[in-house]
Amino acid sequence: MIAVIDYGMGNLRSVEKAFSFLGYDVCVTDSVSKLRDASHLVLPGVGAIADAVKHLSERGLTEEIINESKSGKPFLGICLGMQLLFDKSLENGEHEALGLIPGVVRPFSSTGLRVPHMGWNTLKTSGSPLFAQEEPCVYFVHSYHADDVPEEYVSATTEYGYDFVSAVQKDNIYGLQFHPEKSGDVGLGMLNLFGGQKA
Repeated sequence: MIAVIDYGMGNLRSVEKAFSFLGYDVCVTDSVSKLRDASHLVLPGVGAIADAVKHLSERGLTEEIINESKSGKPFLGICLGMQLLFDKSLENGEHEALGLIPGVVRPFSSTGLRVPHMGWNTLKTSGSPLFAQEEPCVYFVHSYHADDVPEEYVSATTEYGYDFVSAVQKDNIYGLQFHPEKSGDVGLGMLNLFGGQKA
């Protein structure tokens, strides 16, 4: 079973529907026991990281997510969920995140381009098992991005005024800054490849 972690924020139902469409057994839950029983975990999210960290803590999910991610089961962070994987975020102050992958989340630097970065853009991929194409086009909505990520964990970058980290992988932990559930057949293909990963 794929468990979509419910902490009161984000695109929970659209992610659930995408996995259900692909034929997976999936649930949206904040139950610790269900997270432990799941074969795969997905941490989606839309909004501010300070609120996300607070809600995870209030629901008693922070330590459970860290422990389960270390168990080896496939774990996927989407959009804000990816940003939560890093050490900290500089969104409206400085906030500690989950610390599962080294890195810092920063606002886009001034490039004259509109922020948030919203719409379709291309990934420059580098070897992730979630990517069947070298330069897939996917859908983004975000104002912050990961920085200072060790190169060995960067699985894709995207150009928006400059190259930023748009996907990461560290062992069983995956992060996608874009929304695969809103990226048509290409995004569904990525979710399907994630669902096929084994612990």
